[in-house]
Amino acid sequence: MSRLEYYSRPLVAFDAHNKEHRKHYYTFRQTHSWGKCPVRFIVPDESGWDLISMIQRQLLEFYVDREFKIVAKKPQKKVIQKRKKTVDKPNA
Repeated sequence: MSRLEYYSRPLVAFDAHNKEHRKHYYTFRQTHSWGKCPVRFIVPDESGWDLISMIQRQLLEFYVDREFKIVAKKPQKKVIQKRKKTVDKPNA
């Protein structure tokens, strides 16, 4: 094993569900450099995307799913309101 391999950052597939991966991308957006990133993200050959486009696509899908995902709500108790009693005004 060469020294470069030994000291290189580990290769990782980007996962939008992983908070650390999103944080690394945020740092990249702020600094315009992957230099501070402790991992190297890989792009699958069959994707046809470059790294930044792939990450943006996955993040868009992640946030849209999170915002618009329909979650089964628990049925709420039905609240029955009592009618207010009408009070007759005295004739003046």
